[in-house]
Amino acid sequence: MNDFDTATDSADGAHMGNAPVISQGVEELSAPAREDPNVPKIFASDEFDLELFGGMRFDTTADIIIPPSLIDQVIGQEHAVEVIKKAATQRRHVMMIGSPGTGKSMLAKAMAELLPKEEMQDILTYPNAEDNNNPIIRVVPAGRGKEIVAAHRTEARKRVSSRNTMLMVIILGVIVFAIFSGQLIMGLLVVLMLFFVFKSMMPRDEAMVPKLIVSNKPDSKAPFVDGTGTHAGALLGDVRHDPFQSGGLETPSHDRVEAGAIHRAHKGVLFIDEINTLELPSQQSLLTALQEGEFPITGQSERSSGAMVRTENVPCRFIMIAAGNLDAMQGMHPALRSRIRGYGYEVYMGETMDDTMQNRARLVRFIAQEVQNDAKIPHFDPSAVSEILREARRRSGRKGHLTLKLRDLGGLVRVAGDLARQAGDSATTMKHVVDAKQIARSVEDQISDEYIRRTRDYDLTIVEGNLVGRVNGLAVVGNDAGSVLPITAEVTPSQGAGAVIATGLLKEIAQESIKNVSALIKKFSGTDIRKVDIHVQFIGTYNGVEGDSASITVATAVISALENIPVRQAVAMTGSLSVRGDVLPIGGVTYKIEAAAKAGIHTVIIPQSNLDDVLIEERYKQMVTILPVTRIEEVLRYALVPEDTEAFEKKLSMIGKHMEIPKMPAVAEATEA
Repeated sequence: MNDFDTATDSADGAHMGNAPVISQGVEELSAPAREDPNVPKIFASDEFDLELFGGMRFDTTADIIIPPSLIDQVIGQEHAVEVIKKAATQRRHVMMIGSPGTGKSMLAKAMAELLPKEEMQDILTYPNAEDNNNPIIRVVPAGRGKEIVAAHRTEARKRVSSRNTMLMVIILGVIVFAIFSGQLIMGLLVVLMLFFVFKSMMPRDEAMVPKLIVSNKPDSKAPFVDGTGTHAGALLGDVRHDPFQSGGLETPSHDRVEAGAIHRAHKGVLFIDEINTLELPSQQSLLTALQEGEFPITGQSERSSGAMVRTENVPCRFIMIAAGNLDAMQGMHPALRSRIRGYGYEVYMGETMDDTMQNRARLVRFIAQEVQNDAKIPHFDPSAVSEILREARRRSGRKGHLTLKLRDLGGLVRVAGDLARQAGDSATTMKHVVDAKQIARSVEDQISDEYIRRTRDYDLTIVEGNLVGRVNGLAVVGNDAGSVLPITAEVTPSQGAGAVIATGLLKEIAQESIKNVSALIKKFSGTDIRKVDIHVQFIGTYNGVEGDSASITVATAVISALENIPVRQAVAMTGSLSVRGDVLPIGGVTYKIEAAAKAGIHTVIIPQSNLDDVLIEERYKQMVTILPVTRIEEVLRYALVPEDTEAFEKKLSMIGKHMEIPKMPAVAEATEA
């Protein structure tokens, strides 16, 4: 038995013997596994685990009561809910920043329900006799707008009807006179002339009817308008182009006015997701609307005849809820963000919540909500709910937490329900959920599997034997998929001052991590590395590499190349590294371990601080051994296969030594005179 086997066995016994590294999650609270290791035991009625379900007892999720209020259906965002309630009461603006699927749009809709009751209004445009390009705006109580338009149309039809009757009488008189006088042809010409004269001289009464651009019912609640992704015309209002602008065929300016989202949201909520994608001129106009509470409608295209039309100010006293990812703040107009901060709230949407009984009960209710809202899938039994809870723990990526990316989790609920319905089952069971996890995988996860298969075919991923200067690293693809990232290193004589050269489309943080690794290389080798060039290659990184989680991998590959010590290819590793040799935590550890297991790698080295974050799938637990480490020396002991163990250990001891700094002489304290 070599040193690595001893280290592996001891680490396995110390860290994995009592349930630890890979048996975490729901199964700690549930019953033992069934015959199929992928499908844990279904709960019987006499072993219903109240603690697992947050104290809730049910046969299916149909037994769970769902609160009628939308704000009470929001899961895990207590701070955001409290802010929304305050903002609704005081009519404040809100900006919500967070990952997709954490409940931003749901909170915005809930805010519209919470707004205090107000008298809604209708908005009409009237023709302006003095300036046809400046339509008049009138605001009336809700419901009155339709009555006013109907009354004007009725009156216009009456006037048109009376004029038409008069014209017909005159025409008949002319025709009768022409017949008796024998001047029939002349009479017909006179009739035609009279018809065109009357038509050209009579005012167009129907064209003078006002247009209702914002309509509400008398008992309407505050409107919720989603302005996400709208162009300037749809957001701020527009005036349609008129192809016939003369000859009596033109459409009046007031009849071409179209209200924007800001006007339809008057006395309600305007929700704009991905606010940074809105063009800066539109953001500036939005800021003006927020400040003034009114905004005129004009043509948005300079090539349109509507560009010359500008209405009077149109009321738009709305509450704006802006949302976006973390990068949204970079693309926002500074004045617009300042307006929201000065007259409202900024909220960060959490991605996880504590794994408590109360929060587990909320997730159980969330499953019931998703089934009820879908209305096409059967309800979930306790075994299916337990598997969803386990997946929520796994997707959180942290020990003792549950994910709040509930849109993705809801997708798993719906796919499992589809499988149950396809099978003709009356309830969704754990087997349906387990099968759904294989079907409802992200594109990144599917691409990762395909990449692993192809690299095995072309020997790019090597999981057997020992090689110098080659290490299997691990990376995250997207948000929920892992990948094996081979890293190779080579040392060549330098023709200059010596350098560490890394290739593979490395981004800023990854490049800085390479520089940090060079400090440890100098301490380990004990030689002047200015005489050599160290080349590091990240294989297959066509989309670039970001982050520093490959630091220990790079250090291992470079030291292997420098000292000509082989590396075990059955070992994969991930972890950040400080310049003093400490192994630091990284993200996505669960997905990385699963990727290693898929590739056939049997041992994975991870940071000790990430040990509690490991929540891998049941089927992978027997496939990999997890070795937690705190120092780079441990990594090198596990991964390298030195011929001279004594010399190797001596060099390892050099990493932990630190230069002693002489103490400063004590400064004598001043004494009082």
